[in-house]
Amino acid sequence: KILVFIHVIRHGGRKNWLTIYLICFFVCFSFCLDNEIKLAGHESYITFCHLENEAAFTCSADHTIRKWDVVTGQCLAIYRGHTSIVNRILVAKDYLFSGSYDRTARCWSVDKEKQIQEFRGHRNCVLTLAHYSSRDVLEEEEEEEEEEEKVSRDLLVTGSTDCTVKVWWVSSGRCYQTLLGHTGAVLCLILDAPNRELFSGSTDYTIRTWNIVTGEQLKVFKEHQGSVICLELVNRHLYSGSADRTVKCWFVDTGERIQTYKAHKHSVSTLKYHAGILFTGSGDACARAFNSRSGVLQKIFRGHKFIINCIQIHNELLYTASHDGTLRIWDIRGICKRNKRRLKKERSVQGRSSQKGSLSRLFNNKVGCMVQQENGEHEAVELM
Repeated sequence: KILVFIHVIRHGGRKNWLTIYLICFFVCFSFCLDNEIKLAGHESYITFCHLENEAAFTCSADHTIRKWDVVTGQCLAIYRGHTSIVNRILVAKDYLFSGSYDRTARCWSVDKEKQIQEFRGHRNCVLTLAHYSSRDVLEEEEEEEEEEEKVSRDLLVTGSTDCTVKVWWVSSGRCYQTLLGHTGAVLCLILDAPNRELFSGSTDYTIRTWNIVTGEQLKVFKEHQGSVICLELVNRHLYSGSADRTVKCWFVDTGERIQTYKAHKHSVSTLKYHAGILFTGSGDACARAFNSRSGVLQKIFRGHKFIINCIQIHNELLYTASHDGTLRIWDIRGICKRNKRRLKKERSVQGRSSQKGSLSRLFNNKVGCMVQQENGEHEAVELM
């Protein structure tokens, strides 16, 4: 059975169309393909998306940010003010933060669609953002030194093509500190507030770790052979995606690289970890799902026409945003369910093993095989 649902809404009287379609709900011999929803409405390509409750926020090269109802597909708000491409957005509390090629970061009221703060100081494009509260990282005596900012303890972190990372007080727009050390553009940031650590990836091929309070550089990770484009941190394991077409996993405490994920035919542009699965987006227009422990490729998501800029996961739905101007939604409940069963089985095997790691290693070594594709290439897949 094939059920196709197409819903088209004229967007704001313009020539743009918001198209939502649920296609290929295919049931045969108890086998189900992905459910897919497609949103289109920006006047240029989407650079990033952020999911918050039942809303999706997207930013674009059309200089705007949009808020969508992910259930109905309705555009709920448009945030205007940037004068160039909006590269990144972040929603925290009632704030919406954005960074742009216009060299600024901005803070917006989510509900009022109103700009409430502007952060100026970078000498070039603002490419990436992170947010935290000083309560998460500062001791009480340290906070007392910042009497000026006691009304709001929120801080914004920005990375730029000027090779710097800056930390700003949200309430005043004042720069708290500038982190120096990268020799190339800072493309990605991720924060570990409980451990007071900030990680930054750069076109200088490195990842650097910083003490977010003192600004001290703590460690440098150097094994990538291309720009470090994206980062993900899970349980002291740092995942890094690069222009060298690989993802690497590092143990943060020692700096040791413990896994490399291959199969991409272009740069790895975005990452997201969920339930033991590492999802990646690439310049080859495909999203992929890897077993995070073994590195084996489990699934490829095809449909986009250009680079995938952003991946988000909400309620076991995978959201992918692309330079083709669309946001696609994929049902990943099946792959997540299978992965949970596999993890449960691995734990059971490990529990019965009397020799440390022997059976679990044997099990992990037997879950993959090579399959020849139509084009003659071979690709690793996981046997469930």
